[in-house]
Amino acid sequence: MELVVINRSSQKVWQRYKTDFLTIADRAAAVLHIEEELCASVIFVSPEEIQEINRYYRNIDRPTDVISFALQDKKEDYEMMEEDAQLGDIFINVEAVRQQAEEYGHSKRREVCFLFVHGLLHLLGYDHMTKEEEAKMFLLQDVILDEIVPKKKNA
Repeated sequence: MELVVINRSSQKVWQRYKTDFLTIADRAAAVLHIEEELCASVIFVSPEEIQEINRYYRNIDRPTDVISFALQDKKEDYEMMEEDAQLGDIFINVEAVRQQAEEYGHSKRREVCFLFVHGLLHLLGYDHMTKEEEAKMFLLQDVILDEIVPKKKNA
């Protein structure tokens, strides 16, 4: 997978996770049997910027942890894309990474990678609008992520 990482936050630490993201993307491709070479962007933003995005595109006036914008709406659309196709963008709130890592008792690395895999699955057509979709998506998140970045605090 080709991955563009853009840091629009004031902290420089976020670029270091690109290697993890590429490893996760390879694992996701293996688990999901994806053979095409795909492209995506990850953009690290402040809580204020993600709130503005959330308000503008979803009419929800509060910050969130991650927002994905897929260029294809359904899994069937994704499956018909050409090679080297752009999947879309994943916006990650840098403050949510810190807060949620603390709240859930795991590392910042685990949290940022979790948000990436969650966003990536959305780009690939997965969702969690129903209990069945949620169970499938959340299981895939664990299958893809747990071997790469375990849940324990020192990961």
